[in-house]
Amino acid sequence: MAGPLEQFEIKPIVPIRVGDLDLSFTNSSLFMVIAVVVITTFLVTSMRGRALVPTRLQSMAEMSYEVIANMIRDNVGMDGRRYFPFVFSLFMFVLVGNLLGLIPGAFTFTSHIIVTFGLAAVIFIGTTVIGIARHGTHFLQLFFPPGAPLWTAIILVPVELVSYLSRPVSLSVRLFANMTVGHVILKVIAGFVALLGVFGVLPILGLVAITGLEFMIAIIQAYVFAILTCVYLHDALHLH
Repeated sequence: MAGPLEQFEIKPIVPIRVGDLDLSFTNSSLFMVIAVVVITTFLVTSMRGRALVPTRLQSMAEMSYEVIANMIRDNVGMDGRRYFPFVFSLFMFVLVGNLLGLIPGAFTFTSHIIVTFGLAAVIFIGTTVIGIARHGTHFLQLFFPPGAPLWTAIILVPVELVSYLSRPVSLSVRLFANMTVGHVILKVIAGFVALLGVFGVLPILGLVAITGLEFMIAIIQAYVFAILTCVYLHDALHLH
């Protein structure tokens, strides 16, 4: 029986090597492509026959739009509207990636730190560039608020700097850890079910309950990832 960590193994589908650089198309790449196709199909199909009385599919698309639009308005302000496409795309990509991983035999690309850190790094670099472009040298006020006593700089600046630089780490680890731990637990309990056979009724009930919990966690983690992106955008646009 496969171990609980084997499900996270990245396997090449189309091997591609350029010198010592491995650019293979892997199972992780495949499910990222599938996620993009699912999102595109969902949005295009749901809005193709727009109606005054929306269908269930159209309602789901409109609800997704409203959730992110309200999130940006409440956490970033009106200046954040121009960043709606990015935040919405990020939310949908993480959400679908999380949900795809709940399908038996599927690969959860959001359970890999390299993927989540890559997304977090783009957010971190992007918000930093936005902040510097908007405020210039005043962006440094993020690390030392105006009006604070000068002597507190020796404490505030290192604390704020470490807090700021840790953003991509905390953002990526939160998503990666939640997805990894949940799938490991599901795999372990599923192994008990297979070993117990007809006596595995109780583990099956536990597996169903944990699957439902993982479904909620998949949605919540995508929401948290998006809302923290909005918080970072707010800091870049408005500072303290």
